Amino acid sequence: MTDSLARRLEQYTSRRPQEVLIVTAEIAGEEDRVAIFKGYSSSLMRPTAFDPDVTVLPDEAKIIAIDRVASPYNPESPRYIEEGLTWETIQPLLSEVG
Repeated sequence: MTDSLARRLEQYTSRRPQEVLIVTAEIAGEEDRVAIFKGYSSSLMRPTAFDPDVTVLPDEAKIIAIDRVASPYNPESPRYIEEGLTWETIQPLLSEVG
């Protein structure tokens, strides 16, 4: 997997460790929520591979929304930086970090 959407989001969090991205996506017809932090992704709704280099979001995933949350992430009381970003609206942020 080269410059896939998942890798770009993981790279973003590697370069901005003070943020967690919570991605709501449709994968194979089912909705999933994925937390991406410090370059690694983990599903919040289903099992995640033990290998941290295996990304959770496949290239064919349809991004529904991306929330930027301050780290550390507390699911009981998340501190949102920005909510409801789309793949298109997050592009400038991804470009900023390279």
